[in-house]
Order: sequence, then structure tokens, then C-alpha cells
Amino acid sequence: MTGSGGGTLRLGTGGGRWGMRADVLRHGDGHDGSRVGYIELFFDLVFVFAVTQLSHSLIAHPDLSTLLQTLVLAWAVWWLWIDTTWVTNWLDPDKTPVRTMLLVLMLLGLLMSSAIPEAFEGKALLFAVPYVVIQVGRTLFTTWAMGRHWPENATNFVRITVWLSVSGAFWIAGALVDEHLRPALWITAALIDVVGPRALFWVPFMGPTDPTTWSVRGSHMAERVALFLIISLGESIIVTGTAFAELELEPTTLLAFLAAFVSTVLMWLLFFDRSERSATEFFSSRAEPGMVAQTAYTYVPFLLITGIVLTAVADELVLLHPLGHTDTWTAGLICGAAAVYLLGNAFFRRATGGRWSTPHLVGVAAVLAAFALRDSASPLALNWVSNAVLLAVIVGDVILGRRQQQPEP
Repeated sequence: MTGSGGGTLRLGTGGGRWGMRADVLRHGDGHDGSRVGYIELFFDLVFVFAVTQLSHSLIAHPDLSTLLQTLVLAWAVWWLWIDTTWVTNWLDPDKTPVRTMLLVLMLLGLLMSSAIPEAFEGKALLFAVPYVVIQVGRTLFTTWAMGRHWPENATNFVRITVWLSVSGAFWIAGALVDEHLRPALWITAALIDVVGPRALFWVPFMGPTDPTTWSVRGSHMAERVALFLIISLGESIIVTGTAFAELELEPTTLLAFLAAFVSTVLMWLLFFDRSERSATEFFSSRAEPGMVAQTAYTYVPFLLITGIVLTAVADELVLLHPLGHTDTWTAGLICGAAAVYLLGNAFFRRATGGRWSTPHLVGVAAVLAAFALRDSASPLALNWVSNAVLLAVIVGDVILGRRQQQPEP
């Protein structure tokens, strides 16, 4: 079976003797076999709530400890979502068993997301238990669904189940111990999740997964990740609009609101106008796109999402306190968020067949250097400086791209 990603989905020759009798795998080529289903978009609604919870937690508690906690929880949320995306890249969400699974995951995800603001306090179990049940339960379901029809990949999911069970033990243990020990255990769990795919889910007596098993439908994977970035950008607009609606209409407030809107537009342009299209074409044309998907569409987008969420937090802080001295926290968020987002775009370009982007890397250095202006610039001014750097990167990237396209004399 061949997907639009260009790779052959290896379903095995004889089939397995165990597993779901019904065939719930995706079939067919092109748009019909790779389209994003409505149930997948419905599933994403939970993550609109999750991303909002993450940014609101950081807005309510502006300190480094909360920042670290937010990054750990954000990684868990992203990992849950992208793991589900890999599964629906192979399983057909229009089939009743797969659709039912996604609806169950939605309910558990909603419970998990509701606990995010207090996950490191009194609602640790409410966060950890649904998270582990989702991760392990979805993987066991996929193993069962593939057993008869794609035994090679079913074996891959046995390995994944082992890794997620180990990390899940750390998630649950972290929820049960004292709050002071929780960060160490949850960071360990997150690191196990990070290492698993890079280690090809090596398991004793089973060995590693053959990466050629990860034949993916490139257009589906690219569209799903792009949609999650849209969710994150949409959350940024919600945060900005909500904060602005509660303030009195003044010229300074209006300028801060405009700065927040411009930053969102520039982030959209940086990815969707300058990177996404060529990356999707590269990804979809690869004969073995699995490793590209692992790097460019599994690891790298977390940097982009982190940059968007931190920008949303910075924009609200600027809206609330646009003038006066720029404290270190606000300046760090404004400059750090832009730097992380630019760096994520640079990595994405590189991971999808492009060169290292000079404008992006220079932009990272420039926006970090702008942090030194915190003592002489107001939060609003520093926000506009950050926007100017993002705009300069876009302009520089356009000019460089046109020069590269011009034929040599």
C-alpha cells in the first residue's frame, strides 16, 4: 500500500494471527487516503484548551520555576498529540473503532488539561493518570488494530508500549511523591519520551525498530502539524483579545494591542509563507519519509509552539504594563520567545532539505542582543524592536531566496 508520502506502507505478507479482525488501516493514495478527518479536527479542540491553560499558568505565576514546569507540561501535551497524529497517519479515523478511540482520548485529554494549572500541586494525579492511560492505552489499541493486517508495525508498537510504560511509571510516581521531588521525576519521564524514538525504541531481546517501518503519509503529517501551529497562534490571539477587552481604550494600549497582533502575523508568515510549503513538498517526495517525520514534524515543532506560547505570555504582559521600566522577566520573555521561534524555523528548514538559513540565525543573535535594551526601552518599545527583527528576517529571507532562484550568467 503506497501513501502520498512516497513510501510504501509495509503491511506484511501473510498477516498475523492475532489482533483486530476488522481492517482499520488507511488505504488508497492521494488526497482520499491522506486527508485529515473531521474527527481529528474535533479531537484538536481539547488542545486549544490545553495550550490556553499552559499560557495562563505562566501569566499567573511569572517566575523561572513556573517556566520550567510549563515547559515540562507543554512537552507532555505536545508528545501526546503528536503520538496520536502518528497513529492516525496509519489508522483510518473514519472507521468506528478508531473514531471511538479518539473520542475516549478526548475525554481523558480534557480531564488532563483541566489539571494543568495545578499539576505540580494538588492535581498531579488528575494530570498524570489520564496522560499515562492515553499514551499506553492508545498504543495498545494500535498494536491490536495492526496485529493481523500489519504485523511488522504491530511489533514496533509493542516496543513503543514498553517505552511508554516505563516513562508512565515515572509520571505516576511523580504524582505520588512530595511536590519537591515531582519535577525531577517528571523531567526524567519527559526525557525518556524524548529518547525513545531516537533510540528506535530498542527493547531487550527485541532489538530496535527498523526505521523503514515508519512509512508515513507525508501530506497528512505535514497538515496535522500545521494545524497544531494554527491552534497555538489562535490561542495567542485569544490571550491578546481577552486582555485588550478588559483594558481602557488609550493610545498606548492600542499600540500594545497592535504590537501583539503584528507579532502573531509575523510568526504566521515566517512558517506558513516562508517554510511550510517547500517543506511539505520535500517531505511528500521522500522515498523513506519516516526519519524526516521524526525530526522535522515530531521534535522541531515543539520549539515553534514554545515560541508562540511564550510570545502570547509576553504580549499580555506588555498590554498590562506597556510603559516604564522593562523588568528582566518581561524582557526575557519578549526576546527569548522570538529567538526560540526563529531557531525552530531554522531547524525546520534544515530538517526538510534546506540549508541553514542565515537570516534566521542572524535574527536569533539580534533579538537576543536586544535584551540589553531592557534598561533603556519600555516593554512596548522592546516588543516593537522584536517585531522589527522578525520582519527583517522575513525580508532578508525573501531577498536571499530570490537571489538563489536567479540563473547564473
